[in-house]
Amino acid sequence: MRSRAAPRSPAGGRAGGGAGRGGAGRGGGQAARRTGGEAAARARPRARHGGAATTPRPRPRPRPRPRRAAPAARTRTAPGMRVAALISGGKDSCYNMMQCVVAGHQIVALANLRPAENQVGSDELDSYMYQTVGHHAIDLYAEAMALPLYRHTIRGRSVDTGRVYTKCEGDEVEDLYELLKLVKEKEEVEGISVGAILSDYQRVRVENVCKRLNLQPLAYLWQRNQEDLLREMISSNIQAIIIKVAALGLDPDKHLGKTLDQMEPYLLELSKKYGVHVCGEGGEYETFTLDCPLFKKKIIVDSSEVVIHSADAFAPVAYLRFLELHLEDKQTCINLKTLCREICCHCLYATSRILPYRRDKGRKKI
Repeated sequence: MRSRAAPRSPAGGRAGGGAGRGGAGRGGGQAARRTGGEAAARARPRARHGGAATTPRPRPRPRPRPRRAAPAARTRTAPGMRVAALISGGKDSCYNMMQCVVAGHQIVALANLRPAENQVGSDELDSYMYQTVGHHAIDLYAEAMALPLYRHTIRGRSVDTGRVYTKCEGDEVEDLYELLKLVKEKEEVEGISVGAILSDYQRVRVENVCKRLNLQPLAYLWQRNQEDLLREMISSNIQAIIIKVAALGLDPDKHLGKTLDQMEPYLLELSKKYGVHVCGEGGEYETFTLDCPLFKKKIIVDSSEVVIHSADAFAPVAYLRFLELHLEDKQTCINLKTLCREICCHCLYATSRILPYRRDKGRKKI
């Protein structure tokens, strides 16, 4: 069978002479044969141990080095934002502020929505969004933290109660929009501290307002385990008292004015018996914070009275009305930086353990 002719070299000889030809190709002069022989010798594959010639493997092409990604731009949730805290006076908004500080943010202002002063029964406003019980003490709350306070009167009501909120004139959510708009203009804040834990109704509306104002909502307590949260709040030196009860098993005469530390065992018991939310996310109770590591002074309640809002035989609704309060210097100030070393910072809308809880021995059961 006839073999295919080897290709000619640039000098005119054939570049692929056989093994027995000594490398010289046919035709051409001596110079051509010499040049062709050199080319053939270079092109001829070497035989291993006298065997047949092997075809050299082509060298793999070097893979291109992956380009380094450009450094990510600083996100809105990066530490160091100027933050305004949306507060009701309760434990949740207070503890979320502490988490903001642990995460590296700076609380620069407080924001609160209050009922109209001339409204009948203004202490307890029928609102899906806002806690209004204890609103008379919010001024002292801000003074205890030494921060500017921005307040706005609730003029709207719950108009759009759907799962998805859209801008609706006359809705109480628009009062929140006006409040946060003012705070952003005055304080140049980038984020809003929100103490929401379980309510999708509140979350959806706060996110709607923040999106319209280009603000970042910071809800570090969102969907946390409530038993863990309550323990952490107590361990984090939040001194909050019950100022409203509205659930089976909660007695206005027994439980109003009690601290979280005193109420914790009983709330856990109610949770097992009746499914009560331990942190009060079902509206079972509300709290007011008298002291925490963020306070430079603590709030002292000199006198108060119990107001029965609904005398239900099984689950009466009642609240505390503060009559006299004052601020008092703290004898021992807790170093927040030291406390922050013990507290594990949570990612936005994430869950994590914060502080170990040490149960006091000999605590009386209510």
